[in-house]
Amino acid sequence: MEVIHINSSVLNISHRPDNSTVVEMTVYERCKHMPTILIWYLGLQFINTFLGIPANLTVLWLIHKNKDSSSSDIFIFQLAILDVLFCLILPLELANKLFLDTSSTWFVLRFFYGLKDSSPLFLSCICLDRYLAVVHPIFFTELNGRHHRTVLAIVVWIIILAYTAAYCVGNIPNFNKVFPAMIPAAFAFMIFCNIAILWALRQSGPGRDEMHPMKKRAFKMVLIILAIIVIHYLPPVALFPFEEYFSPDVFRCYIHFLAFGLMDFSSSIQPMLYLSKEKMPQSFNCCHSCTTHAQ
Repeated sequence: MEVIHINSSVLNISHRPDNSTVVEMTVYERCKHMPTILIWYLGLQFINTFLGIPANLTVLWLIHKNKDSSSSDIFIFQLAILDVLFCLILPLELANKLFLDTSSTWFVLRFFYGLKDSSPLFLSCICLDRYLAVVHPIFFTELNGRHHRTVLAIVVWIIILAYTAAYCVGNIPNFNKVFPAMIPAAFAFMIFCNIAILWALRQSGPGRDEMHPMKKRAFKMVLIILAIIVIHYLPPVALFPFEEYFSPDVFRCYIHFLAFGLMDFSSSIQPMLYLSKEKMPQSFNCCHSCTTHAQ
């Protein structure tokens, strides 16, 4: 019986596949017989570059300028930094996917992929902060101030950098189990927090049959956030455990790029959602008014 040896790292779902084989080929050459999802994936990366970078930089600027920022903004600020760094990946990823053999650029790509793969940790911090504010307001008030959040942000950064460093080094025993454990855990935690927030907001005040308008707006926003979390993070959670049910080509050229494409696109959607509900500083509005008046 003939034994066909398949490089297990090609189908390693713990992170982005390391496509090092005896005869090195570009990703496009491997998937040129089914390129649709790969082209779609690269299209999303283009959007991340030209939309995600300015959007995240604007978020960073707004939070820096806003003196009355919310308690979650410290985590949103860190997440925006991660997303800006990840959105810089396009030139290298294009070269890797279309022109170069994958091993020549893989070490640098691992750094960017490691940052993005661990970004749900900051999303989880945002969800936790909002969960405490809505569901446990007394305890949240006792934690008022930035000290606890700063410490938590530092701890998360240490975890992210440790994960990214280990990812760049590679060949660490059982490291491929980290991503399949981290993403479902973060996904479940974010879903729990947002559903609990929705449930708390849905409860009417004493003697009221209808939700307060402020609560109604908050309810809609949390519902949108929940939908975004599901769209971006459910595919890897739902599809990757069933890798063995797909053929190697289908998993490598379809499932892999579908799941990571949706997950990576959050680098553009998240800052746009933040900007949609934030007011521009007064100085910006004044400049805009002056321009309009001059016209």
